Amino acid sequence: MMFGMRVRGGLFAALVMFAAPVVATLATVAVSVPASAQTVDSITVEGNRRVELETIRSYFHPGPGGRLAQAQIDDGLKALIETGLFQDVHIDQRGGRLVVVVVENPVIGRVAFEGNKKIKDEQLTAEVQSKPRGTFSRPMVQSDALRIAEIYRRSGRYDVRVNPQIIEQPNNRVDLIFEVNEGVKTGVRSIEFIGNSAYSASRLRDVIKTRESNILSFLGGNDVYDPDRVEADRDLLRRFYLKNGYADVQVVAALTEYDPEKKGFLVTFKIEEGQQYRVASVNYTSSIATLDPNALRTYSRVNVGSLYNAEALEKSVEEMQIEASRRGYAFAVVRPRGDRNFDNHTVSITFAIDEGPRTYIERINIRGNSRTRDYVIRREFDISEGDAYNRALVDRAERRLKNLDFFKTVKITTEPGSSSDRVILIVDLEEKSTGDFSVSGGYSTTDGALAEVSVSERNLLGRGLYAKASVTYGQYARGYSLSFVEPYLLDYRVALGLDLYQRQQLSNSYIAYGTKTLGFSPRLGFSLREDLSLQLRYSIYQQEITLPSTLNNCNNVPTLPDGTPNPAFNPSPAYANLNGISLVSTNGLGCFFDGEASLPVRKELAGGKTLTSALGYTLNYNTLDNNKNPTDGLIVDFKQDFAGVGGDVSYIKTAIDAKYYTPLVSDIVGVIHAQGGILNKLGTSDLRMLDHFQMGPNLVRGFAPNGIGPRDINPYGTMDAIGGTKYWGVSAELQMPFWFLPKEVGLKGAVYADAGGLYDYQGPTSWAATGEVNVPGCVRPTNNPPSPGTCLGLSYDDSKVVRTSVGVGLIWQSPFGPLRFDYAVPLTKGAFDRTQEFRFGGGTTF
Repeated sequence: MMFGMRVRGGLFAALVMFAAPVVATLATVAVSVPASAQTVDSITVEGNRRVELETIRSYFHPGPGGRLAQAQIDDGLKALIETGLFQDVHIDQRGGRLVVVVVENPVIGRVAFEGNKKIKDEQLTAEVQSKPRGTFSRPMVQSDALRIAEIYRRSGRYDVRVNPQIIEQPNNRVDLIFEVNEGVKTGVRSIEFIGNSAYSASRLRDVIKTRESNILSFLGGNDVYDPDRVEADRDLLRRFYLKNGYADVQVVAALTEYDPEKKGFLVTFKIEEGQQYRVASVNYTSSIATLDPNALRTYSRVNVGSLYNAEALEKSVEEMQIEASRRGYAFAVVRPRGDRNFDNHTVSITFAIDEGPRTYIERINIRGNSRTRDYVIRREFDISEGDAYNRALVDRAERRLKNLDFFKTVKITTEPGSSSDRVILIVDLEEKSTGDFSVSGGYSTTDGALAEVSVSERNLLGRGLYAKASVTYGQYARGYSLSFVEPYLLDYRVALGLDLYQRQQLSNSYIAYGTKTLGFSPRLGFSLREDLSLQLRYSIYQQEITLPSTLNNCNNVPTLPDGTPNPAFNPSPAYANLNGISLVSTNGLGCFFDGEASLPVRKELAGGKTLTSALGYTLNYNTLDNNKNPTDGLIVDFKQDFAGVGGDVSYIKTAIDAKYYTPLVSDIVGVIHAQGGILNKLGTSDLRMLDHFQMGPNLVRGFAPNGIGPRDINPYGTMDAIGGTKYWGVSAELQMPFWFLPKEVGLKGAVYADAGGLYDYQGPTSWAATGEVNVPGCVRPTNNPPSPGTCLGLSYDDSKVVRTSVGVGLIWQSPFGPLRFDYAVPLTKGAFDRTQEFRFGGGTTF
């Protein structure tokens, strides 16, 4: 028996010694098993300095009778090795006793990193498990090295090398140094698609987040290979096809291959598109006796005859389920079912409303928000602890939290509660920086050079508040603004905004006068639906006109510039001053013959500062697929402002602006733009020239700013645009990428045709005052051209000519901000309109 035990012990020692490099990494294990079973009290421990004797003994669990059999000794040995506390474990028998000799692992004095420039020490320290004053373990060090390499690979550096160095110190201590060779950045060299026939590779590259490397890649990071991003791109492609009617689509695989020659990754998506389906019918059923399914019909966004749209289907389910909950059916579940007709390529959709499981929310646990207050997160939920669990409301809360743009990642999961009908919601967040200091610069043909410095914070004090201060200084425009937004006024989903601003517009080649505006505007914003919002506002602002001195005189001289007698000249001193406008000659030029601004402008100037107090609202409908670079959807803005709530002026101004985007063929996007507006007088107050609409390339491209519509036609004056009270405009545009350029360059071309008109001036046309002296020959007639020397009336052109133009454009989503260049040729125009065939504008934040 004793011989047999020695043989088994010898075999076990050999196995342990063979396996030790794998299990303990350089730990040397030698075992000599005693001839007879031992008790725990007969175990002697040697070599331990930090680990207590009883701790080591506790790894050996005796069997019946308190004696240690061979199995217990083997288990104890393995357990000691697995602790990672020892670099050597030796078990032997001495005089009938079991002796455990251990050599403890050193203690780590410090952990340092060398060679890391792209990733900071703080980030690496948080990731490694080896810590100062912790036990040194070679397996753990190797694991840490792999983890550091993985962090670099996530940032696109696949050539990284991590070499741990161990520096021995006195008293069984070591310093651990991770030497990092970061290598070069590894990007994505090409993105290809297999199996796509309905959409080109260029169009599909727009859908995904991963980008190909190009000369501008240093400004972004999406060209860096990230396996998680590539996997997310598979889902984006699938959802894109499902949104456009391809109900059978499968993104089979995302194949990645590293090309040593190109020093980058080649990414290939394999797609099985299937057929495109349309909706044949939409039906509603309910297993809840008291709930009429047709009552939820209006909340469906799926229409018969339209393309099958999985996104619209999901939103329909969400809206219907939420409405059922509002009606008292908290556990109602809406399940869509689609029956395909493979021959006709149609889908019959049935929304089945059933009673779901009666599950309640026990708790909502929020993790990862070190800065953002809990209530800022909880108020995005329409449910709370104790309410019925509703997955649609949870999904809506997750979407709202992502839209806040406070967090890098948002994920809501569930865990079982204290009973079978209870769940715990776990909200995992990763915060990101929400402050922004920016210096912006740009140039446009209208405003000239422009610079702006701004400081903003989207999550002020972690309370979800928004604040921004900016200062603008430009060639023709200057000013400052302060903005503040409380998104949840009195804990209601109502946004309160406050804006204080001061703007100064200087005279330039497009406008003869300058304006100064100082205003304050509080506003309230409501979200009526996810695609429909309402804003109520009040505006109060003070405005005044400024003119160069050369444009603010009306000289009474005996002769005109051509030497002919001035018919308006009157030598009587009674005519030396008229309504504050000097008639005394100072430069030998005749009235209105030295470039004075128009009568409405000078009348505004003489009136001094004007206070406007107005109430208004904006109704916005938005179904765009992407607000920055839309390719599909509709956006409509309807605005009305009512001036006359106090102040010096009164009017009602109405405007509508609608844009419809639709994808056509070969990545070409069609854009239809329609706009219109009308200004009406309220009460007996006259309309000011400044309150009129002013139009130019914002209505019909190819015309100068303020280049369209009614205009003072005095050929010797500045011929100012005086605006109109009615306008309309339509535009048809085709936008297309340049197929020979990488998509990431962000260049698109456009061809378009515009048409529109501005007319019906209703501002001041004369300047008659009580007790005014009748100046002979100084009333301007309405004939065209006007008679020389007339100065109290206004002759203007107000023809209802339809202005049209055609043109081409270049749209660049550049790293320096959005830029657009247009060249348009007017086809029809008014007699006094001003054209500008080339126009560009843009800016940046850096």
